[in-house]
Amino acid sequence: MLRKPISIALAFALLLGGILTGLRWEAGRSASSPKETYRDKVTLRFTYWGSLEEQRAIEDALAGFMREYPWIAVEASQLPNSDYNTKMLAMSASNEEPDIAYMTTELGEAFARQGKFLNLFDYLNRDPELKRQDFLDYLWYKSDPEYAWGISTAAECYGLFYRRDLLAEAGVSPPPARAEEAWTWERFVDAAKRLTLDSEGRNAYDPAFDKDRIVRYGVMFETWPEPLNNFIFGNGGDWVSPDGSRFTLHEPAAAEAIQRLADLVNVHHVAPSAYDSKSLPSIHIALQAGLAAMIVDGQWINLDLGKANVDYDIGALPKLKKSVTVALSGATVLFASSRHPDEAWLLYKWLSDPSKAIHLYADGLWMPVLKKWYTDPSLVDRWVNANRAAHPPGFKDAMLRQLLERGVPGVGYYLRNQMDIYPEVTEALLPVWQGEKTASDALRELAALVEERYPQK
Repeated sequence: MLRKPISIALAFALLLGGILTGLRWEAGRSASSPKETYRDKVTLRFTYWGSLEEQRAIEDALAGFMREYPWIAVEASQLPNSDYNTKMLAMSASNEEPDIAYMTTELGEAFARQGKFLNLFDYLNRDPELKRQDFLDYLWYKSDPEYAWGISTAAECYGLFYRRDLLAEAGVSPPPARAEEAWTWERFVDAAKRLTLDSEGRNAYDPAFDKDRIVRYGVMFETWPEPLNNFIFGNGGDWVSPDGSRFTLHEPAAAEAIQRLADLVNVHHVAPSAYDSKSLPSIHIALQAGLAAMIVDGQWINLDLGKANVDYDIGALPKLKKSVTVALSGATVLFASSRHPDEAWLLYKWLSDPSKAIHLYADGLWMPVLKKWYTDPSLVDRWVNANRAAHPPGFKDAMLRQLLERGVPGVGYYLRNQMDIYPEVTEALLPVWQGEKTASDALRELAALVEERYPQK
């Protein structure tokens, strides 16, 4: 007679347990905490480039992200800078696109025309924590005003890095960090001559100086588009007309700036030729090793220089008509083929928020994309003053302030057909760097070709 009451009680207990379990499951599904227990596991594929130090910094940031979001695993692949585009093209052709990736501006512009990216403005429009106005103004890569196919991975800019000890040894006063006091071009060339030494220790002013046996260059710079643009823009030039309809790199302001740079190699003998550069390390390594006393480079090298304990500082770039800095960055994109776009957006937000990945910023790799990290002194203190080795005294004026007040968006944000035009420019300028053609002649020939093959209209 007791079996029936016992069965009813057991059934009731099982039913109650199931209801409570269901309630707990639903609570887990709807919880606002990032550490939700009942989410399905997700794996994101993330592709990026960078140095060994950058790899370490990224891996540390990703580990923090996965602790915060334990249901999201991130498979990160670091590809070499030199063939990043080639590998990304192959991945795309094989339908193996990552969920989230760094993207060069030239490949990004081409992929965007093919509709390969999600519109990041859609995510910002519905994000409860971030708004478009929270970001620096120049950061967006856009197909049209309301379609952002990419956003700058970080804020970046250029400065004049120099070895304090080598300048002191040569009796050269350091370049000023404030743009208002920036060296004139003539003062810059004078310093570079005093700092260039041949194998006998003679500088470039010495009548016996041997330009074929240089052991230390006064300055080094790279010849891909954005380093050149610091001086093209500073001289009033541009690659295209203000309305974007004409290619203008051959016009006098731009051509003069490129000729001034070429003269550092072929007239003043204070920078290596294209041939000599092949036997030299990358320019920030050359600065570390004392093979160059000054370099024109991007702020991201603060990471490597700070880790290497180099005795360096940063000055404002020398001016032609004015001292500016190119505001630039590779893009971060979300691929339209991603099966987990919302989680990919979470990862982008994590990497872009210095409070979540402070070492990416404090160690010198990136500058923030969010405005408040430049204007709130307590936040500036967290990334600039937290690591003085990676942010030497000149950083605040020569880079942070210069970016905000005199940053000029890089050509990657607006030039059309970059994948085609960049190689043409590189090839056209090679005889200029070698002293075989003037910049004006080479660029005039280039302009005719670009207008015919790759019109900006």
